[in-house]
Amino acid sequence: MAPKRMATLMAVLLVAYLAFAAWRGVEFIEAGGIVPTLLGLAVLVLPLVGGWALWQEWRFGRATQQLGQELAVRGALPVDDLPRRPSGRPERAAARERFGAVRSRVEAAPQDWAGWYELSVAYDWCGDRRRARWALRRAITLHGQGARL
Repeated sequence: MAPKRMATLMAVLLVAYLAFAAWRGVEFIEAGGIVPTLLGLAVLVLPLVGGWALWQEWRFGRATQQLGQELAVRGALPVDDLPRRPSGRPERAAARERFGAVRSRVEAAPQDWAGWYELSVAYDWCGDRRRARWALRRAITLHGQGARL
């Protein structure tokens, strides 16, 4: 299944779950009494937090896709030509070598959003997803979409 369809399916399932949780929270509140009302209010927090998190991830994904499309139009998407292990992940030595070169370019031009985008890809090749997302957020901010993200 395509990643976009899978993400959409997961979002729909999450919304359905959050709607069910909200419905149950309302039922607790309607039951009356202090304990059920407090429990119902506590249960209603889950859909609020979950909805906010889903919205933030959707915005991040949309901004990421826009940056990737802009780089594709320029013909400047990072090239994934690293040798692979049997698992499909890039070989560590090659990924680290590429990462060093990309990091040097970003250090030389820290305001270049395309460099930060490529750095996020290099972090991903090295297996560091947390820093990859951080670098991608930096690229989005530098591109001028940070106020909307």
